[in-house]
Amino acid sequence: MTEAPCVLCLNSGSSSLKFALYAFDGAERLLASGAVEDLDTPNGRLWVRRAADQNRVEERRAPPDLQAATAAAFAALRQMSLPLPAAVGHRVVFGGAHVRPQRIDQPLLADLRAMVPFAPLHMPAELTVIEAARREQPSVPHVACFDTAFHHRLPQVAQRLALPRAFSDEGVRRYGFHGLSCEFVVSTLGAAAVGRGIIAHLGHGASMTAVRDGVSVDTSMGFTPAGGFMMSTRTGDLDPGVIVYMTRQKHLDADRIEHVVNRESGLAGVSGSSGDMKTLLDRRDTDRLAELAVQMFCYQARKQIGALAAALGGLDTLIFTGGIGERAALIRAEICEELRHLGCLVDPTLNARHAAVISAPDGACTIRVVETNENLMIARHTYALTSLESTASGPGGTP
Repeated sequence: MTEAPCVLCLNSGSSSLKFALYAFDGAERLLASGAVEDLDTPNGRLWVRRAADQNRVEERRAPPDLQAATAAAFAALRQMSLPLPAAVGHRVVFGGAHVRPQRIDQPLLADLRAMVPFAPLHMPAELTVIEAARREQPSVPHVACFDTAFHHRLPQVAQRLALPRAFSDEGVRRYGFHGLSCEFVVSTLGAAAVGRGIIAHLGHGASMTAVRDGVSVDTSMGFTPAGGFMMSTRTGDLDPGVIVYMTRQKHLDADRIEHVVNRESGLAGVSGSSGDMKTLLDRRDTDRLAELAVQMFCYQARKQIGALAAALGGLDTLIFTGGIGERAALIRAEICEELRHLGCLVDPTLNARHAAVISAPDGACTIRVVETNENLMIARHTYALTSLESTASGPGGTP
């Protein structure tokens, strides 16, 4: 058991909870990680694995809801005789005006509850986990790390929606998401190495972010994580007339439209069978709709890269990350196939090996694959903030 300060990271979805425990002893050491997956389904499970023993996985049936899942995650870590965290960091998908990590207290919780209408699919689950975790560990600081914060300096031309000013004044604008992932990528490579770069975070949720000098200047996701290009089960950008049609002609209410847009569309909606990219790639040779879904995903991703390259005035680096971006060589190749005019040339051998750099030597754009780590980014922010608080309340500091 280590005496180094430890940080527990909690990253919740509507039906899942991922967690990771890090020790800060002059380095950033992962002690254990785990997840509660597929809550409230017959396949639901909780698993946890020590970093020192990757071959041994403790697994059990998942609890029925996120509140119980949070308690079960803490119990699993205690049962493995792992150290208690000195602080707990939470991924919060929507931060609104909050642009840096912040200690969670009652005023911040009130702000987060008020922001639920801006992210109704994510915020209730995250609030449930925050409240459950504070009950489990009430004596340690809890820190909110906001997924929108990386994009808070978007210029007005990229941030503003073409709506009447009254909506803008209420906070209806483009926020951007996957910020913790983008921040990790930039911190790993360095702003200078990225240059005029596009980070393609491709996973169940997918987005593109244009970065210049390490700063987000535009991004595909907008007011909510449903915006941008098609994803596993989300539509991406829609003509507003489609929503009007759903309301007037199909008589769908807001809740039903929200479910269609976020849960039944994207790869799953087009294929009619699955939102999982690996499954669709396995079926594409024999399933016409699976093939169409894959083609549409790559086509829309290419369009986003072209648009963001225009916003940057050129492209030095294209970075693939996220589950699909890191592991689907066929998707990376297909996306880049029609981007030769931007200097994106993929080396097939390097791409098949998932090498760190997969661009051909004669390509003007460097194409990279970076394994993202949102949990580590949360841990860094939480440790830094709580360390500063500890220093400030020490001798000569402000209590």
